[in-house]
Amino acid sequence: MTAMMEHSTSIADLPAGPVEYRLEQRGEAVVVVFHGGHMRAGLTLDERVYDEADASVLAPSRPGYGRTPVTTGTTVPGFADVTADLCRHLGVERVTAAVGISAGGPTAVAFAARHPTLVERLILQSAVGPLPYPDRRSTRLLAGLMFSPGTEGATWGGMRALLRRAPDRGLRQMLSGLATLPADQVLAGLTPAQRTQLVWLFSRMRSGAGFRNDLRPREDLTGQVTQPALVIASRRDGAVSFAHAEALVAGIPRAELIESQADHHFYEFAADWPTISARMRAFLAADLKR
Repeated sequence: MTAMMEHSTSIADLPAGPVEYRLEQRGEAVVVVFHGGHMRAGLTLDERVYDEADASVLAPSRPGYGRTPVTTGTTVPGFADVTADLCRHLGVERVTAAVGISAGGPTAVAFAARHPTLVERLILQSAVGPLPYPDRRSTRLLAGLMFSPGTEGATWGGMRALLRRAPDRGLRQMLSGLATLPADQVLAGLTPAQRTQLVWLFSRMRSGAGFRNDLRPREDLTGQVTQPALVIASRRDGAVSFAHAEALVAGIPRAELIESQADHHFYEFAADWPTISARMRAFLAADLKR
């Protein structure tokens, strides 16, 4: 699947409200992908691992992102239930895996916990766990200000302008919050093609009301997940600290931790991603014993 494209989406009118979603049908296996902050159903970096696994992808826009109003589901457990309703609406009777990326992690956890007869397994990649997010209170306050209804458009408008005028400078600014290493070092480790992909992605991100919704306190449902889980995390991820992965593995009884060697929040660009994606494909194909 080509990374640098925005996919077409549809709207499902459900009892809880409208939900924007993307459904790419391949094989019988279905993965439900909950993307992270500032992302929506049609916007993705790289989903080739699911293509290679011959898995269909159902990706909803979470509350406040894209064309899903923040009032549809609103809370993490509420939208997990809305997603189960979306599956019924689309005739999806079995979810091979719920996939939670970054700020989409809590929704994937809730989806698995609240709908164990529907969801077979859980994959969490750079995922927010049952800890405060962002980790520092000052960062949470700043994020709330930058992505408020009155400032969100200007924040992203300024970033798009910077990425057009000075792409490397814009990337350094973005990467400074996405890696624990110095931004210059992280940028130097990216290939020209990867830089182009990130400029494309950052230039199309929007937060809507979604990111402020992501900052709300949420219930810890990790102990209620009965399915096998794969937790993928990097110690150099500056957006979601490794402590979140440790908390997820501690809380989910059947969780396995895979440590990525990525220097930043985008694990698909790491040298060990082929190995990790192979582990993901094997996990999706495994014959589970409940």
